[in-house]
Amino acid sequence: MEPLDVIRAISDKTGIIGSVYYFHPDTMARGAELGLDGFRFYFLGRGGALGDVDAAVVRSAFGYFSPSVVAKMWDSGRERCDPRLAARAHLECNAALGRARLGDIDGLDAYGDAAEAVVSGVDESGLTLFAAIRTEPVPADTAARALHYAVLLRELRGSAHLAAVRVCGLESAVAHAVARPGDVELFGYTEPIEVTDEDRQRHESAEAMTEQMLVPAYSVLDVDGAAALVAGTDAMFAALTS
Repeated sequence: MEPLDVIRAISDKTGIIGSVYYFHPDTMARGAELGLDGFRFYFLGRGGALGDVDAAVVRSAFGYFSPSVVAKMWDSGRERCDPRLAARAHLECNAALGRARLGDIDGLDAYGDAAEAVVSGVDESGLTLFAAIRTEPVPADTAARALHYAVLLRELRGSAHLAAVRVCGLESAVAHAVARPGDVELFGYTEPIEVTDEDRQRHESAEAMTEQMLVPAYSVLDVDGAAALVAGTDAMFAALTS
């Protein structure tokens, strides 16, 4: 498979696989132990690898969310829990989910090796959230390791896409409204976001640019590595969404 074929085969499923743990009941329970409700644990857990930074830095790395929502969730969350502690706890929830749901899947060692090769070779310049989460420890056991790398591959695409959106002349809020029009209010926008045909064309350009930005990272895979990455993605997706 060519790198673009691999990217297209795994991107949508990886987006789901790498986020399944966000609002899982066990994750919510761990957040409560830290004094964080589900939404605050999401912001602090996902963004905490950035460190104890200002909310504007988190919004820059996340994109899409309204600045007011990021400021409210981040600032109130870090009053209750250290962001780096929250980030580690959040990723531990992901690892626990992997152990609970993926332990019987064959081929995850090969998936983990292939994903590690992709992730390790990325030039992180401009990919802020991906770069931050890449600094966090990788679990040693197969299932947890595989799901950890799925998170990293998700963040790799997300960070690249956010950069592509800006290069194509879109504000991240407009890009979000194009891609997920039903979630505009959920992301903190109280007024409708106007979307034009030109915005939609720019979003299509950003999608294509995102794929091209990922090609160098996925080009490290040989035939076996590409096959392992796709097969592992399919297997994890089936296990986590059934």
